[in-house]
Amino acid sequence: MPTQAESLDATIAPIYEEVLQRNPGETEFHQAVREVLTVLSPVLSKYPQFAERKIIQRICEPERQIIFRVPWMDDNNQVQINRGFRVEFNSALGPYKGGLRFHPSVYLGIIKFLGFEQIFKNALTGMPIGGGKGGSDFDPRGKSHDEIMRFCQSFMTELYRHLGEYTDVPAGDIGVGQREIGFLFGQYKRITNRYESGVLTGKGLDWGGSLVRKEATGYGTVYFVNEMLKARNDSLEGKTCIVSGSGNVAIYAIEKIRQSGGKVIACSDSNGVIVHEAGLDLDLIKQIKEVDRRRISVYADHHKDAKYLANGNIWDLPCQVALPCATQNELDDKSAKKLIDNGCIVVAEGANMPTTPKAMNHFAEAGIAFGPGKAANAGGVATSALEMQQNASRDSWSFRLTEQRLQDIMVDIHKTCHDTAEEFGQPGNYVIGANVAGFLKVARAMVAMGLV
Repeated sequence: MPTQAESLDATIAPIYEEVLQRNPGETEFHQAVREVLTVLSPVLSKYPQFAERKIIQRICEPERQIIFRVPWMDDNNQVQINRGFRVEFNSALGPYKGGLRFHPSVYLGIIKFLGFEQIFKNALTGMPIGGGKGGSDFDPRGKSHDEIMRFCQSFMTELYRHLGEYTDVPAGDIGVGQREIGFLFGQYKRITNRYESGVLTGKGLDWGGSLVRKEATGYGTVYFVNEMLKARNDSLEGKTCIVSGSGNVAIYAIEKIRQSGGKVIACSDSNGVIVHEAGLDLDLIKQIKEVDRRRISVYADHHKDAKYLANGNIWDLPCQVALPCATQNELDDKSAKKLIDNGCIVVAEGANMPTTPKAMNHFAEAGIAFGPGKAANAGGVATSALEMQQNASRDSWSFRLTEQRLQDIMVDIHKTCHDTAEEFGQPGNYVIGANVAGFLKVARAMVAMGLV
């Protein structure tokens, strides 16, 4: 039976085999590395100095991996213990930048996959930020306000020594929103005796946060979709769309699709799918998810013409544009075939690695415009970097100015991916364009800095 490395180019296969051996059991990390390595053979042919200096091997090995114990007291005065992580992957372009994820599924392999993706995503933004990621297997769901505060304080008590606005700047991710960032920042300030605004992003607007940060990932994904359609002499106007998930990314992707003339008929959560052929009521979704913090099934109680599909598969629904905005590997090869059969023409990843490799292959073979997450959902980290700029200059920008900066960045990312794909003989292949363009920028910086 062939190994995973055997289908790779002969120059790349040994590198991937070494990654597998050095990082056993970390399947998500393996998948993320393989996606990048698959497209790098022509890059090594064109730039042999990258092979000579073992740039790929160095990028695949994190600069620093931090694992620590997080003890905290629950409301019943019982001691609880979780595990914390921060993987500082690559700082060739700037301080490590990437979110913190609090979810029971978190382990080292998840954090490394997210951090590896972040290297190239951050490079594509054109901002001076490196790649990192962190989090914990702590589950905030069902915890009280005080329990979450005590956990965040304990988490930061260990992590603070590794952070700094010129060193490592975390943000939020799944399970870490403005509330958690507030607790984390408060503990950092308490321990260090410094009001270092730029050490965390995703802060509240009253104390150093940026307008558009909440909307940025969803908005940015739709800006990227618009550019992909423009490249095909098309637009979102009148398109039927589906968006998986119903969190921050999904909600604001839905909002921007509506502003762009499209109609979103379905969204989802981990329990099922809501379908509303007349178009989703965005205000109701915001009330359910952002205010009431309830499951999406409640939507059907308010709109009798809407259907709730318990344990349903959103990708079975006919659409022209599909945005996976929930979690990794949610869109598999069977679902990809269904989308293609139902007339889908564009897929863009609002989440990190939500599409399986086989599904991506199906989209490529069918000529679907496919926007990989490291390009399509880079708007979130781009706006985090804009927040860092505002903090550094003690400034606060308007919503309009910040959104325009975000749109400009996403247009530039699309152009970079589009042009790079053409340069390497794969026009329209945004997976190749994003991976190669991101890799080239990081690799050139690493060569310039010598053996570090």
